[in-house]
Amino acid sequence: MKTALYSNHNFEKNYLLNANNGKHELIILDTPLNLQTASLAEGCKAVALFVSDDASAPVLEKLNQLGVKFIALRSAGFNNVNIKRAKELGIKVARVPDYSPYAVAEHTIALMLALNRKIIRSHIRIMEQNFSLDGLVGFDMHGKTVGIIGIGKIGSVIAKILYGFGCKLLAFDKMENEELKEKYNVEYTDCMTLCKSSDIITLHAPLTEETKYIINKKCIAGMKAGVMLINTSRGALVNTKDVIDALKTGHIGYFGMDVYEEEAGLFFEDHSEDILQDDTIARLMSFKNVIITSHQAFLTDTALKNIAETTIYNLDCFEQNVVSKNELTQK
Repeated sequence: MKTALYSNHNFEKNYLLNANNGKHELIILDTPLNLQTASLAEGCKAVALFVSDDASAPVLEKLNQLGVKFIALRSAGFNNVNIKRAKELGIKVARVPDYSPYAVAEHTIALMLALNRKIIRSHIRIMEQNFSLDGLVGFDMHGKTVGIIGIGKIGSVIAKILYGFGCKLLAFDKMENEELKEKYNVEYTDCMTLCKSSDIITLHAPLTEETKYIINKKCIAGMKAGVMLINTSRGALVNTKDVIDALKTGHIGYFGMDVYEEEAGLFFEDHSEDILQDDTIARLMSFKNVIITSHQAFLTDTALKNIAETTIYNLDCFEQNVVSKNELTQK
């Protein structure tokens, strides 16, 4: 089946080609999908999209006019796709729900430790032959309270790792996991109580109307002074300007972000020769107590292999007119 593969990156290309093994005709494009680039899918029955591609209603309508009937997402998240409009147009959409919760969870812990023990600052000092330890004091993770907002597959792995550190674990989620409560002493509570009680807060919720800006000025005001905030889920879970204000006053003591609400056109690309136009990200980059990675948390060989294989499986199902277990438009 002829498929336009948008937003191709060098780090994933060989995984996709190996998983495909010549089954589908992949038109590999390094450009993102948007209203202007949708025409590149002419003659294709399917498109394979990355998390940064735009599959809003106008783009879907354009793809539909071109004869595209299938969308295979190379991501777990699907907030970049207008699922309602896809259903109306008869375009099937499938995602990759389980590529590797360990990849994201381990990166989250890495951000916590790097912020806490000031690893980046320490390394930069050593490269300048400054071996002073002044200003590098961290804290013991053991005994600290960690609040996990969204404790599904990734959040559950986070809980298990942090239990090993000796942390007290709070969780906010619609569904309670009895195993986590019994084995890892996870205590479920409401969001505001979690924010008030936690030394570290980490976000692992999907982006919905309910969760958009779940971290905002009111929520931050209730947090402990000097709290650590980590976001490896979706950028818009956080009102970034409110976080910046709290960083300026010191109310938020540490901020680790792997996702950013305005990351489209910025993350996944080399802008080293450009003048940075995003004043918000520029301000975040100015803080010594902020670590930014560019949507890197998923980036392990295991995850890339699983993403590629599931993407090709979804394309196989589309071509054979079989309902994929990962199909969103059937739910």
